[in-house]
Amino acid sequence: MEIILGKTAGFCYGVKRAVEGAKKEIEENNNLYCLGEIVHNKQVIEQLEKNGMTFIETLNQVKQKNANVIIRAHGVSKNIYELAKDKNIKIKDYTCPNVLKIHEIAEKYANEGYYILLCGNETHPENIGTISYCNENYDVIEKEDELDNIIQKILENKINKVLLISQTTYNLEKFNNIEKELKNQLYKNNIDLVIKNTICRATELRQKETKEIAKKADYMIIIGGKNSSNTKKLFEIANKYCNNTVCIETVEELDIEKLKQFETIGIMAGASTPDESINDVINKITKKFV
Repeated sequence: MEIILGKTAGFCYGVKRAVEGAKKEIEENNNLYCLGEIVHNKQVIEQLEKNGMTFIETLNQVKQKNANVIIRAHGVSKNIYELAKDKNIKIKDYTCPNVLKIHEIAEKYANEGYYILLCGNETHPENIGTISYCNENYDVIEKEDELDNIIQKILENKINKVLLISQTTYNLEKFNNIEKELKNQLYKNNIDLVIKNTICRATELRQKETKEIAKKADYMIIIGGKNSSNTKKLFEIANKYCNNTVCIETVEELDIEKLKQFETIGIMAGASTPDESINDVINKITKKFV
């Protein structure tokens, strides 16, 4: 049996920065909170809770004076910073730099009167933050088949300036398709269209590598949190090229007996998946078959 492990599997830069920063803050500060899940991985969250971090959903849950609150890798809405200041809460900001860049782009073009199209899931924490910088002149595109109605809306409302950006973990192939269709429809109507591919480089590389491994593998294993957007994207890509694809959060979910009928096992992991989770899966397979 051959095992192909993706070179890009596991923590991306933004996640690693946030998790390591959180561990350091735990050592240095009392009354430490995190606003939302610092990353979308249950095992990481449980370990940080065990070490003393409290996870909250709103700043109103902070009861102590002069408390320290971590801003997660996904970022937050811009009003959170003012609210924290009013409540005398010290912010420890570990928003991914790539997400902060998107906030800057959205705010700049919104202030210049552009209608903003954001590729991604409207309820995802990262996009909730980005939307707060769009001045309410925006639409969110999650699926390609939503585009026709949005283009019609732009034409009917005589919108003449449009910006296309994306959630950092959006599917690159879908983004390229949306970009192509927008160019086809908007350029001929003399609409100023600005394209900013804000899918992060780590996501692009991970998605491309997942595609290549899935083409070679008889069985594909994607490891990541159930609520991880980028993990779901990897599963979608792998499943497109390998009919036998599963998505698991921990090694306990792996049906090890099913693997004996396959010769090549591909393994990829989401950007919030710790090395321990990946190694557990590899060790279980190698112990059984290699």
